[in-house]
Amino acid sequence: MTNPLFDLTGRTALVTGSSRGLGHAMAEGLAEAGARLIVNGRDEATLAEAAETLRRRGFDVTEAAFDVTDEAGVVAAFQSFDAAGIEVDICINNAGIQHRQPLLEFSLADWNRVISTNLTSAFLVGREAARRMVPRGRGKIVNIGSLMSQAARKTVTPYVVAKGGIKLLTQGMAAEWAADGLQINAIGPGYMLTEMNEALVANETFNAWVKGRTPAGRWGEPRELVGAAVFLSSSASDYVNGQILYVDGGMLGVL
Repeated sequence: MTNPLFDLTGRTALVTGSSRGLGHAMAEGLAEAGARLIVNGRDEATLAEAAETLRRRGFDVTEAAFDVTDEAGVVAAFQSFDAAGIEVDICINNAGIQHRQPLLEFSLADWNRVISTNLTSAFLVGREAARRMVPRGRGKIVNIGSLMSQAARKTVTPYVVAKGGIKLLTQGMAAEWAADGLQINAIGPGYMLTEMNEALVANETFNAWVKGRTPAGRWGEPRELVGAAVFLSSSASDYVNGQILYVDGGMLGVL
């Protein structure tokens, strides 16, 4: 019998960037725990295909195609949820991009794009979710950081800055909204086998470095974030606030 602390039956979860990769895996895991889903992405066709794969498993899925970096679009999306009588109980801020380039060569436009997609979007979506959660006195917000919320690497400095910001945004949200009954936490994935990392996996030198540097000796699978996502979305984490849970195979824990 499933422990009721982890049961998400009757709750609605919005997962941004859930057409594929980590977001899709977490959305699927939340649905398996009983949640209704709102899946999000910018490309309507890709989003519709992802939603259909989830519906074929019998899950209750609503599609919400909007750009998480567009404030007007985010506000309009939540207004449409309100009009449809949909209450977002769980908000997973997962949408993100990567752009690898030496910092001396980074353009301001690319810097702003990385920061906006990986950090500002979590503020925009999280704010709109919290505007509805606070009056209800309950809600879960889970921001997706990275092991780079804690450590840096060359050629990805804007991403590092954004993910470091996610850690402190999470703490700031907890400081603001914990007393209103919300729990706001973050997950820090390590090196995961996603489409965004395909080039790194194919690079024999980098692949060997990841496996050698990670105590688990391998890359992580997207499904391995599900446990953390369900925990931080459920009643099991009702007294957990402002934390970042690293799911990185032990990489940050060792020299």
